[in-house]
Amino acid sequence: MFAASMRRFIVTAALLCSALSGLIGCKGACRELSEKLCDCSINSVEKELCLRRAGQEENRVEPTAEDEAVCEELVEGCDCRAIETEEGKRACGLSR
Repeated sequence: MFAASMRRFIVTAALLCSALSGLIGCKGACRELSEKLCDCSINSVEKELCLRRAGQEENRVEPTAEDEAVCEELVEGCDCRAIETEEGKRACGLSR
């Protein structure tokens, strides 16, 4: 009983978050990927500038559902330790 109600709560929260992402601050997959890439910055000043640019860009160009699906696939595989390699760039969506 508890597991079913918890599952319902999680699904409802995820749907609300998805539907209201722009209003209540839930982050989409593309924003998460951008922030993950900003974590690769060499210092805190560069990271803060990167995060600010990511936020401005997200406000300027809203990602489509297709964009979000691509970003969602990339978030898990993106790794700062490998970002200098061709494979690492591909895993983060920085190259083809």
